[in-house]
Amino acid sequence: MDNSLIGLVNRIQRVCTALGDYGGGDAVASLWESLPTVAVVGGQSSGKSSVLESIVGRDFLPRGSGIVTRRPLVLQLHKTDDKYEYAEFLHMPRKRFTDFAAVRKEISDETDRITGRSKQISPVPIHLSVYSPNVVNLTLIDLPGLTKIAVEGQSENIVADIENMVRSYIEKPNCIILAVSPANQDIATSDAIKIAREVDPQGERTFGVLTKLDLMDKGTNALDVLEGRSYRLIQPWIGVVNRSQQDINKNVDMIAARRREREYFQTSQDYSHLQSKMGSEYLGRVLSKHLEAVIRSRIPSITAMINKTIDDIEAELNQIGRPLANDAGVSCNPAQEGF
Repeated sequence: MDNSLIGLVNRIQRVCTALGDYGGGDAVASLWESLPTVAVVGGQSSGKSSVLESIVGRDFLPRGSGIVTRRPLVLQLHKTDDKYEYAEFLHMPRKRFTDFAAVRKEISDETDRITGRSKQISPVPIHLSVYSPNVVNLTLIDLPGLTKIAVEGQSENIVADIENMVRSYIEKPNCIILAVSPANQDIATSDAIKIAREVDPQGERTFGVLTKLDLMDKGTNALDVLEGRSYRLIQPWIGVVNRSQQDINKNVDMIAARRREREYFQTSQDYSHLQSKMGSEYLGRVLSKHLEAVIRSRIPSITAMINKTIDDIEAELNQIGRPLANDAGVSCNPAQEGF
């Protein structure tokens, strides 16, 4: 069992979901909102999915044109000491997936179970846990990509609906924002930076991720962004180089892609002086360390909110006259959970 602070918060999140709490608007939902999270935000085709897959070291997310992510994906990563890699879904607690192509299919299938085969979105999250020696302890929430137009089969409200869903996560003061932007577009037009700036104007809880550095026009670079001159954040900007579409089509191994990414920064004339602070592996380590620090600083308020939630639930159960069933796999006692 993962006994890190991140692991403990992961288990509380799973309890919240089992109780129907995933950051909505009622009283019980406030427990989810008190938990520090990392929300991944980006426009369509920003490279958001590739960043997540590189952090995990596995090819597991659905791909395609249009809005592929139509429900929040709560991705809980657990570092293990052995070489055995597997994934589990909260909605299929007794099944271990060792084939990550099957994980991709289940994400699509589970999305369709809630949304139908429409192209609409749903705020109900999918919980996926990955156990691997190639990850750091970290929880990321992948949100639908920001878009500017509705496509055929979608309501005209889809653009606003996605923005409202993203905003509902990142406006919370406990949310760490991972704003993903492509380097081959002007940062001033970045959908991720625009919405992050609105909810975090000082840039105190926003990490900037710059993708597609290798696709910039020859003779240009992104140093003004990466070194904080174009748009300053309190947290660092981190550049990554994801697999090309050709690599994806050829199913290039993600671990080999990580090695290529390291080589890119080591040999780059523009970025070699930044190599120790670039790349998806560094990004994962920085986020894990930062998330744990934020959780540690919030322990008193999290504990108070857990106790309040337990009291509220017990009062409601007493009113309707049935016992509390603890079927989510964790204790509801914060002392027992390590707080």
